[in-house]
Amino acid sequence: MSTTEELMTASALRAWRNRMGWSRDEAAAQLSLQRDTYKKVENGQRPITSRLAAETARLEKLGGKAVVKHNPNATVHVVGGGTIVHVRNHLALAAPAYGSTARELAGICTRLGHETQMTLTRMADPSSEYETNDDMARLASELVANKKAKIIFWNPAICDYTGQIGDVAPARKAKRLKTGEGDQAMALTPSDKIVSTIRRDRKDLFLVAFKTTTGATEDEMYLAGLKLMKGSHINLVLVNDVVNRMNMVVTPEEARYYVTKERVEALEGLVEMALHRAAATFTRSTVVEGAPGVEWKSNVISDSLREVVDHCIARGAYKPVNTKRGRVTAGHFAARGPDGKIVTSRRWSNFNELKKNGMVMIEPKGDDEVIAYGGKPSVGGQSQRIIFKDHPQLDNIVHFHCELKVDAPDEIPVRSQKFFECGSHQCGKNTSNGLREIEDGIWAVMLDNHGPNIVYRKDVAASRVIDVIERNFDLDHKTGGSVEG
Repeated sequence: MSTTEELMTASALRAWRNRMGWSRDEAAAQLSLQRDTYKKVENGQRPITSRLAAETARLEKLGGKAVVKHNPNATVHVVGGGTIVHVRNHLALAAPAYGSTARELAGICTRLGHETQMTLTRMADPSSEYETNDDMARLASELVANKKAKIIFWNPAICDYTGQIGDVAPARKAKRLKTGEGDQAMALTPSDKIVSTIRRDRKDLFLVAFKTTTGATEDEMYLAGLKLMKGSHINLVLVNDVVNRMNMVVTPEEARYYVTKERVEALEGLVEMALHRAAATFTRSTVVEGAPGVEWKSNVISDSLREVVDHCIARGAYKPVNTKRGRVTAGHFAARGPDGKIVTSRRWSNFNELKKNGMVMIEPKGDDEVIAYGGKPSVGGQSQRIIFKDHPQLDNIVHFHCELKVDAPDEIPVRSQKFFECGSHQCGKNTSNGLREIEDGIWAVMLDNHGPNIVYRKDVAASRVIDVIERNFDLDHKTGGSVEG
């Protein structure tokens, strides 16, 4: 068996087709194979001959109709390749990466009919004008300034450190070192995180980022993805481990999808999730500066909601994750307020300190505007608005990220969350449409791989709501996994 044949697996053939941006029919035609024959080869039911492997390499070298490389007006942008940081003349730090993942992502998007611009660094494409970290910071600014850009797959390997030897400032033409001078020591300084700048002023951009680990457990990979996401307002993160070959897609709802060693499956799933979620619509909140919030003991919040939420807090339903902003919890809760207003939980806060942090009053202005008093409202505020509108007989909402018990007795309806980003109008409708009455005045739905929403009338005794929660949901185990670490 030839070396080429040994290296060409069924998964590699599928990755090749993705890079080329071809459907199965197109790939079969290019390889002069019958469609059914090609399907069997790609599914591993027939061996890949050395001739077939060589033909795929030839076609890729020619470029085929592969990916649109010069379309700055595209809605989807894929960035890849490695960068360097100059230290001295003929000496640089490098983050090696040669663009294979970016090519595959761009090919998948192209095959699905999306205008796609692929930009690689000089390490992956010798004709590129982007080589250093500074060049990539410039590219990020260009993408942010491009109002036609909607989705960015940010996959470059950015050099994590800048280096300096002695008192000579690092630069491409800085004084060259001489080996005759013997051993040298280099001071390494962490580089700026370019990815954190992309959505800082463009919340309408859908940003997909990537995190690499080395020999990490799945839980460690999950925490690494969450840390990157929470610190940079990223919509999706693909974490891959270069030692154990595991892949994982991490979402803002603190869920994990496509936990697999099948790289192609993870990339295709990532693109599918990104394209669906990027089509979501959101309502941005306008916070009234200096306006007071709502104290947890306020009489605009029913005793029933207070008792239920306090119980969930005491039982550990709101588990904080460490972020640059401190320890914050996921989930939300709300009460129907006066005159069409909603009292909702505070975003980027620790619900275990609820008595200190209090709540936020929001005033919906139609479907597309919310005025907030007392701070940034929960990202789940839109779901709350939609639920209260669709269910005028219900007054309180409690949502936490805990699993549905295997033996839950009440046949809680389950809705998929995979294609819905929490906080979007689409997530709100998905949640509202999934609600079913469990007991008189108590409605619930389980968002798969996310958590339940329990919605009920304010005159329902808290003890009844707590009983529904305790017999159906496992408050000890968070969906997505533990965030401790």
